[in-house]
Amino acid sequence: MGVAEATGELGRMTESGVGIGLRGRRAVVSLVDECLEQPPTAERPVTILLGPRGSGASEVHSTLMERFGPEHPFAYVNFAGEHALLPRYGLALLARQLERKLPRYRRSHFPRLTLGLLASDHELRMTSLAQGRRTIRRELEEFQEQAEARHGDYLAAFFEVAAGAVGAPEGASTAAVAVLRDAVRIGRRRMPGVKFTAGASWYGEHRLIRSSDPWEALVELNLWRHGGDAADGERLDRVLFSAFLADLRRNTARSFTPRSYLLLLDNCHTEYGRRFVDLLIRARHDDTVVADLPCDPLTVVASSNRWLPRWGTATGEAWPWRPRVPDRASLPDWSEHRPTRDSDDTWWYPLRLRDLNLDEVRVRIELELRHHPDLAPFTRLAPFVHRLTHGLPRAVRQVLDTFRYSGAPADGPEQDRWLRTLPDRTLREGESAPTLADAALDHLLQGLDEGRRRTLAECAAARDLSVGVRVLSPGDTLFGEIRARWLLLGPETVTPALHPWPRRLLLWRLARRPDDWDTVHELLAEHFRTEGRPVQEMYHRLAWGRIDEVTGYLVDRFPVVPAAQWISEFGAITAAPNRFGSAGGPLELLADLGAGTGDRGLGAESVIRELVTARWVWSDPLADPGMRLTDLIADGFHQLSRLRRNDVVALFNEAERYRHWRHPLTSTSEG
Repeated sequence: MGVAEATGELGRMTESGVGIGLRGRRAVVSLVDECLEQPPTAERPVTILLGPRGSGASEVHSTLMERFGPEHPFAYVNFAGEHALLPRYGLALLARQLERKLPRYRRSHFPRLTLGLLASDHELRMTSLAQGRRTIRRELEEFQEQAEARHGDYLAAFFEVAAGAVGAPEGASTAAVAVLRDAVRIGRRRMPGVKFTAGASWYGEHRLIRSSDPWEALVELNLWRHGGDAADGERLDRVLFSAFLADLRRNTARSFTPRSYLLLLDNCHTEYGRRFVDLLIRARHDDTVVADLPCDPLTVVASSNRWLPRWGTATGEAWPWRPRVPDRASLPDWSEHRPTRDSDDTWWYPLRLRDLNLDEVRVRIELELRHHPDLAPFTRLAPFVHRLTHGLPRAVRQVLDTFRYSGAPADGPEQDRWLRTLPDRTLREGESAPTLADAALDHLLQGLDEGRRRTLAECAAARDLSVGVRVLSPGDTLFGEIRARWLLLGPETVTPALHPWPRRLLLWRLARRPDDWDTVHELLAEHFRTEGRPVQEMYHRLAWGRIDEVTGYLVDRFPVVPAAQWISEFGAITAAPNRFGSAGGPLELLADLGAGTGDRGLGAESVIRELVTARWVWSDPLADPGMRLTDLIADGFHQLSRLRRNDVVALFNEAERYRHWRHPLTSTSEG
């Protein structure tokens, strides 16, 4: 694949990524700006964006490209490709992009790295080390001339073997793609042969190479690659990374050169991505701390949707870092929280990407209208989209795409009924047309087979996923796998809950297995009964459809506990999942549940039963997309305030809260 083809494989492209991809992440742009303006030898972090697939890291890369690419040397590599991206390939791709000529700066060169790659590339024709020393310079010049004749320059040859790694990130803007194409444009950038001498001397002085003779040192590199063992291969990679950093320091020591270079490393959780960042971190630490050299001038922004094994177990107990929120990212924040320089963990700066809040979802829909005016009828659905997806950026986009491609009614009861089955609506993705649920889960759970997904759907019935796995799949490593994928809600939540978006879709699938649904909730209810946790027990009894049992519990609690506590228990229980029928809007669903029949009088039991069913339907955005039952719930609390003899203020306030409902910025158990 050629470079033009690689940068053209976008999937979905926007006119401008600034403002769309960075909602809630503007501080990341400020952090990069701050790092790029520091003196060349200043210490900078390796910023790593963490979050599940679809949390927007690729969009951040695109926006950083668009924002800084026109005036700063930058390079982008995506490690998610199907082909093996060896460390040497990654270095060559980065160096080739960083050589781009910019108006403000002289062109950067990478003579040490290029020489090391040349020396270790083709197996040398020699029968002894002495012969290799005599012939290596001639053979290196031949290798270089062959590459230049075919590709324009030696580093450009690496685009042929690894072009897919420089394809633009998903969601890249047209401006970002243009900048990236300029960075990888093929041209003749020959490294004069006279520079071989200085580069060879550097290798002869390197601490990891045994021979102090410059040309024998290069022969040693060749022997490591073509006749060495795994330890030799590791040593070669370390030397090449050291050469890359040495070239960067040399470049910035001259006049009319940048203070820093921007590296964008996408999908570093993959095998080759992990290997690359491990080597980069180690090379920086070895040079800066062990060898006491000036720090390299790299500003690095990486991304990963897995916990990296080098950090220890995914519990985070062994790692000195606690991921920071992106909104407050800054150099002072990194300096304040970084571990001591004794450990190479000191260079990390982990930022846990958060979901979009309601206002940010609204803004995203408004920005999408510029390119897709057919979304105009759905702008009022921003609260629904936020409740449904919890603001996961890719999920928001997929829902909006489903609106456009599946012919959703513009408004009214027909829209409610249409949205009831939204997960089964068709989503157009390239040549395929999967359902929204299939497309979203295939992306989020990539690598999990169907058996594990079925098990996860069962375990997801519990609000606390760790409890679900312990009760329904004991001994399974599923909980650790989900945690390592950043699919649990953020650290601000006490309960280790599965992210609401995949949980909702998994439970949608589980509802198609009614016997399994009932069994799962029966087992969980029994588990919490034996543990003496009645609220959690009732949560699962309601999900199981035992409305009268739940009503009885709440009726018994109503006169004996403070009103505020009763309201809290009521809210927790009625947030239970459901397997309502697929047809009808919220009023029809209520009728199916036996609510509003008018044959029970106005006693506490009748009021509480109708309140339970109304709140249960209302809590599910697919069952009540427009929250049309809000007034009905308010009336229920108002009636309860009249049925209680004392402590009525909390009930009255709850009625007013629903009657004048204002959507919270972040999702809660109230949808």
